[in-house]
Amino acid sequence: MEIEKRLFGMLNDRNISAYTLKNDHGIEMTCIEYGCVITKLLVPNQNGKAENIVLGFEHLDGYLNHSPYFGAAVGRVAGRIKRGEFTLDGKEYQLDKNDGNNHLHGGDEGFSLKIWSAETNKGEDEASIRFTYSSRAGEEGYPGQADVSVTYTLTNQNELIIRYRGETDEPTLMNMTNHTYFNLSGSLDRTILDHKLFMNSSTFLELDEESIPTGKLVEVDETPFDFRKEQKLKTGKESNHPQTILAGNGYDHPFVLDKNLDGPEIILTDEESGRVLKVNTDQPCVILYTSNKLTDSVTLQDGVQVQKYLGVCLETQKHPDAIHHEHFPSIIVDENERYEAMTKWSFDTIRLN
Repeated sequence: MEIEKRLFGMLNDRNISAYTLKNDHGIEMTCIEYGCVITKLLVPNQNGKAENIVLGFEHLDGYLNHSPYFGAAVGRVAGRIKRGEFTLDGKEYQLDKNDGNNHLHGGDEGFSLKIWSAETNKGEDEASIRFTYSSRAGEEGYPGQADVSVTYTLTNQNELIIRYRGETDEPTLMNMTNHTYFNLSGSLDRTILDHKLFMNSSTFLELDEESIPTGKLVEVDETPFDFRKEQKLKTGKESNHPQTILAGNGYDHPFVLDKNLDGPEIILTDEESGRVLKVNTDQPCVILYTSNKLTDSVTLQDGVQVQKYLGVCLETQKHPDAIHHEHFPSIIVDENERYEAMTKWSFDTIRLN
């Protein structure tokens, strides 16, 4: 295992460092102190060639000016909160509205836009980096000071484990995720439309015209949302289902994960490269987003122009807008209560004849 540190850029007269974790099997993950962003993830294909499988930028300027949350830790609350308002313990709160009339991914200055403190740790079979940040009471409108951490651990078992922790001095909301855009082709050679996805989910959340959950859980049977039998992601692009059309001809939906498997809840496969991503999580939901709205004409770190369907996000978390739906898992964190969440990405290859 190895850990390397280098200067990535400067922001507000402060150095922003990049850290690269390397295991003994050719997997490398690079992340930066700005937003806990995962900028690169090198994973071998079926022939042993290591290539980048995530969308990102070569320089800090890209993240400051053009990034749709590429690789970032998102919070305090991931997803949208309707009208940016909620009531907690009888008191009404108004959050920043940064997505039309709604609050999205923690607001205009959410966790993805903060400079975090970092510390590294290296063992024989794993290396980790722990980012910490203290969010003051009232930041973006949220109550309570929240002391949070995000830890990335790369193992010699070809796993990248993400752990979130948070504590507050008064009741608040917390629901974090990671917003990495995956493309298993390697160096963004192709779109993700031919990637195959298995997902152990029998229901998804219906969205309204503002991409806010209506509260209705929809059965996936006989719809393009049924990934219990592996299917290609282009199914959503080609579908005439009202919900895929609403999302911009693809997926941008919360899926409720069924917790009755010993193995991974999610498996993403690119047959041409042979790369396989397996996802395990203790979270009840995942947002599947097939980058239907990526239209900004900027260049990524592999010299590739941004385009629709270039990446797929698998944002594990609790249900979006849960504060407005009593039947959703609670995202309230009480005073002196610890918020914890975990997601594990495991990398493998298949060999095709």
